[in-house]
Amino acid sequence: MPGYFAHIHEDVKIEISGKRTIIGKLIDCGLDIVVVFDGEQFFYIPTVHIQHFTIDPTSNINFDSKMSSPIRNETDTISFRKILNNAKGLFVEIYVTGNLSLHGYILNILNNYFTFYSPVYKLMFIALEHVKWLVPYNDAQTPYSLRAHELPLNPATISLSRTLEEQLKKLEGKLVVFDIATTPRHIGLLRKAEQNMVELVTARNEIVYWNQKHLKTVHLP
Repeated sequence: MPGYFAHIHEDVKIEISGKRTIIGKLIDCGLDIVVVFDGEQFFYIPTVHIQHFTIDPTSNINFDSKMSSPIRNETDTISFRKILNNAKGLFVEIYVTGNLSLHGYILNILNNYFTFYSPVYKLMFIALEHVKWLVPYNDAQTPYSLRAHELPLNPATISLSRTLEEQLKKLEGKLVVFDIATTPRHIGLLRKAEQNMVELVTARNEIVYWNQKHLKTVHLP
C-alpha cells in the first residue's frame, strides 16, 4: 500500500463508504487497514471502505509517539483480522451502517463474521466485510457508564457456525433484526435462509427476500 505508507505521520482527510469523513493523523497502515488518530481517538479503518483520501494541511493534530492505542499489536505489521483478534474483550465502537454506531465488545471471530455483545442489542452477528471503522475505548471508559457486573463477560450461549450464511440457517423460525432495524423490512420472522437469500416475514406479513451479502448485522430481539 505505497499510497498510505508514503503519508505516515501526515494529517489526512479520509472519506469512507456512507459519506462519512474522518480527519486525523495517519499513524499506521497494513495491507487492508489504516490507523488514524483524530486528536482524541484511534480509528481503525479497513481500506476496502476508503473512497478517497487527501492530505489536510489545515488540520494540526498533535500526536505524541509515546501514545498507544488500547489495542496492542505484537508484530510489525497489522491487518484487520489481527486487530479484531487483539480487540477481543475490549470495549469498542463499531460503525457498520446508518446513523448509529455499535458499542460493546467482540466475543468470537469466525470466517466472515464476528459475534459482538452490545448492552443495547445484546448478542449480535456482524459481517466482517461491512465494518467501516473500529474505535477502542480508553481504559477508564465503559459503554453508557455501565458497571462491570452489567456487562457480562460470557453472554453467548448459542452455538456458532463458521460462516454467517450457516449461522442464518440456524436462525430459521426465529424473529430477527437486520441492520439495526434501519427500515421496518429489516424486522421479521426468518422463514428460510438458502442460496445466499433470506426469506423474511414482516409484522404485516409481507415477504421480503434479502440478499445475504448485503446484510451487515443480525440480532435477536
